[in-house]
Amino acid sequence: MKKESHTHLRRHGGEVCCEPPNNRLDRFTGTLTSGTQKHSLDNERILLRGCTLRNTDWCFGMVLFAGPETKLMQNCGKSIFKRTSIDRLMNVLVLFIFGLLALMCIILAVGHGIWEYQEGSKFTAFLPREESIAFSAFLTFWSYIIILNTVVPISLYVSMEVIRLGNSYYINWDRNMYHARTNTPAEARTTTLNEELGQIKYIFSDKTGTLTQNIMTFNKCSINGKSYGDVIDCCSGQRLEITEDMTPVDFSFNWLADPKFLFYDHSLVEAVNLELPEVHAFFRLLALCHTVMAEEKKEGDLVYQAQSPDEGALVTAARNFGFVFRSRSPETVTIEEMGIQRSYELLAILDFNNVRKRMSVIVRNPEGKLSLYCKGADTIIYERLHPSCSKLKEVTTDHLNEFAGEGLRTLVLAYKDLDEEYFAEWKQRHHEASVALDDREENLDKLYEEIEKDMLLIGATAIEDKLQDGVAHTIELLAKAEIMIWVLTGDKQETAENIGYSCNLLREEMNEVFIIAANSPEEVRQELRDAHLKMCPATEQDKFLIPETILGNTPKVVQDENVSGEYGLVINGQSLAFALESSMELEFLRTACMCKTVICCRVTPLQKAQVVELVKKYKKAVTLAIGDGANDVSMIKAAHIGVGISGQEGMQAVLSSDFSFAQFRFLQRLLLVHGRWSYLRMCKFLRYFFYKNFTFTFVHFWYAFFCGFSAQTVYDEGFITLYNLVYTALPVLGMSLFDQDVNAGWSLEFPQLYVPGQLRMYFSKGAFMMCALHSCYSSLVLFFIPYAATYDTARDNGRDGADYQSFALITQTCLTVTVCVQLGLDLSYWTVVNHLFVWGSLGMFFILTFTMYTDGLFRLHPPSFAFIGTARNCLNQSNVWLTVTLTTVLCVLPVVAQRFLHSQTSPTINDKVRYKVRQMKEPAPRPRHAKLSRRSTRRSGYAFSHAQGYGDLVTSRRFLRRPAPARSTGFTPTGRSPGFKPMGRSAGYSPVGQEQNHKQKVEPTSLQMFRAVKDPSF
Repeated sequence: MKKESHTHLRRHGGEVCCEPPNNRLDRFTGTLTSGTQKHSLDNERILLRGCTLRNTDWCFGMVLFAGPETKLMQNCGKSIFKRTSIDRLMNVLVLFIFGLLALMCIILAVGHGIWEYQEGSKFTAFLPREESIAFSAFLTFWSYIIILNTVVPISLYVSMEVIRLGNSYYINWDRNMYHARTNTPAEARTTTLNEELGQIKYIFSDKTGTLTQNIMTFNKCSINGKSYGDVIDCCSGQRLEITEDMTPVDFSFNWLADPKFLFYDHSLVEAVNLELPEVHAFFRLLALCHTVMAEEKKEGDLVYQAQSPDEGALVTAARNFGFVFRSRSPETVTIEEMGIQRSYELLAILDFNNVRKRMSVIVRNPEGKLSLYCKGADTIIYERLHPSCSKLKEVTTDHLNEFAGEGLRTLVLAYKDLDEEYFAEWKQRHHEASVALDDREENLDKLYEEIEKDMLLIGATAIEDKLQDGVAHTIELLAKAEIMIWVLTGDKQETAENIGYSCNLLREEMNEVFIIAANSPEEVRQELRDAHLKMCPATEQDKFLIPETILGNTPKVVQDENVSGEYGLVINGQSLAFALESSMELEFLRTACMCKTVICCRVTPLQKAQVVELVKKYKKAVTLAIGDGANDVSMIKAAHIGVGISGQEGMQAVLSSDFSFAQFRFLQRLLLVHGRWSYLRMCKFLRYFFYKNFTFTFVHFWYAFFCGFSAQTVYDEGFITLYNLVYTALPVLGMSLFDQDVNAGWSLEFPQLYVPGQLRMYFSKGAFMMCALHSCYSSLVLFFIPYAATYDTARDNGRDGADYQSFALITQTCLTVTVCVQLGLDLSYWTVVNHLFVWGSLGMFFILTFTMYTDGLFRLHPPSFAFIGTARNCLNQSNVWLTVTLTTVLCVLPVVAQRFLHSQTSPTINDKVRYKVRQMKEPAPRPRHAKLSRRSTRRSGYAFSHAQGYGDLVTSRRFLRRPAPARSTGFTPTGRSPGFKPMGRSAGYSPVGQEQNHKQKVEPTSLQMFRAVKDPSF
């Protein structure tokens, strides 16, 4: 449609009838009615939200769905307010504390009533009272609510937010999580989930752009039975490992070469320059068989826009080896072969899809010869080869196995010469099938099968989908920390498996990798049960029947089952849809959780979120989702922790995440260092906070039994005000911000330190009860030891020392010293700040105590400073300091004894690591970046696209740019390019000092003899 048709478009209306809004990304059904004509609307004619139009300057379109009705938004999960497991536990504990407070006040109110009845009536003659005993007890109840309110952790929540804020800044400031190449630091986008990072049990990860760089490189190939890509030592004949120090192939002879392309086997360039026909046919196929679009912004500056990175890598490889794809039109493909520009007539594109797993083009060369070029998965191409290729197929298969063993993605290339008469007849049938309304896809597939047979094998390619730096090492560390990693990807099964092996998620040492790829619910259920029985042969069949009560509103927790050996599970999107149904989800979850690694491929964004929700629902575990694209947003929102990677797919994942950084490898430091420290510090803070406040409050409770339940405080009013504000605030904050059991290096060296966080060993309801019991014991010691020490005692000057003010001062001195000593025992890492806070707080206590108990302040406001001279008269007595020492020792003695016995009889992993670190007396090791290699007989798969390719669009004339303008150098189709300089023996050149890749010599096969006779055009 041209621009001048604006008026025509406005004048003629139309009507669209289509399906209602849904979340199916791979399917759309609708019709466009314009006048009397009806046009079919399918998924190929729909642009999803977020798509980018390329290779077109303008177009006409109509919005079908907007806002929340778009398919992308239908796949996005709802935003939820995330809270940590500690926050949820705190809600329960606060309710318990309120109940405890009410219970204590009721006990004291009842005690007050009893005391008033037995003792208080004796004083009515001197102190007449009008209120009844019951009313007096009622008032006492509320008085003790006010006095004992310190047991309620009101200031706790404020302190927790300060600690979380500080730990968030540590993440933002961590230089080891800064990516210099993209200038991207790590960012804590929320300050409320830090300690949750130390409890992760399940990680749900995207693949493309998260584990991989989404950058494909052409590494190796096999051409006519000879393997290229390895570097061989000229002396030993051994294969060398390719490093950055090696000299890559010099492509300066090709002025159109991509300078970013690196290849190290010089023998392949030599073969190209020797004009070996099989090598030229190999790269000719790569330059012709694709749907890549070329854009030449300026002369010689080619930019390829490919449907998948795989195709871009193959076309770029052909470009550098002298077969440059220049431009295309709906009818032609123009390439430059060794400096000579040739235009091929494009007659048909047999595009790939998930079933075909191959792609073919039919072209006519400038000499008029018809050829079909095909590339695809090895198993698919092998079924369609000419019988004469049997020997060459065996050799190529060995090369494919070698490539797959190195984790490369392989692709097989083949060709076939066509007869003019047969093709004309086939073309007519192809046109009739392409315009049919019924069974169009089936008819086209039959025609494709008919023509794609008896092909001749050329060779195979091996592409590396580069993992991000440190992915394999990170996964290894996370596995040692007993973190389960599930990969949820939209890629096809072969690609997902290949990456799983490359990054050591899947290993050859595993007992078995189960593949769930059924087409019906019954088959999926049976495959899941078969896998479960293989892992647990003793499981009875009846145990597969899930009680209906589990499927109700109060789901039970699915416990982990013991499995002997390691297993993996790979399930595709169709089977996953059945497995996520309510009647089967528990069977899927039980089977999946028994596996070491789970890979879900061909999944939609909504399915990713459903898998996360399933684990959250039935597993008592903390989940983390990490991704880099818009299709990962729903998964990131659904998990307890969402991590976004700022990669090549925009910022939508980052904007929806709780934490973000640039590389997957930073996840190990986020969890094993910052997450573990944050959780450990928060748990220590909570235990200590409850201890010091409960101890402070329980002393009031015991004192009530000695003051007639009169609601009198045991401490000075000033001490009550400053206890949480000055005397104990900074030490606990210092511990919560700076403490660490071992440093970052040892945390990464021993990832097993992370396991206690998953088991919630540092703080739980049991740990809270132990704190309460410890506080109860300490409060008894803090009250009764000073009480006994001051009972019927005299000072050095002979005066009575058993007054209320002296007892209060001794008690609060013992309390302050005890809680500081207890904090010192809890600290694992003393810093200058910790020393300043602890000793400064103790010093501040004595300074303020002597200041508040002076004559000057008493004269200013006598009611507030009634303890005049008490500090001077009391703290100069030796028996007072002995009392303080005895009380402190008795308070901390059980803690010291328990820790010593526990470390000797049943030490924790923390005890073992800290002991080992002390014994080694060495600095923390540097992070290791182990280079993991894999050898396997498994075949690697080629990463075809999720949907059908661009073949129909290429030949539709709808969106292609005009062909690139001719070069200003006066290029002619039959002449050599002025920038082309031949190399090799044909040009009197032999590379000196570059070892050729001497592979085993293969005897001439029947295919080669067949080519020698039938294919003189090579």
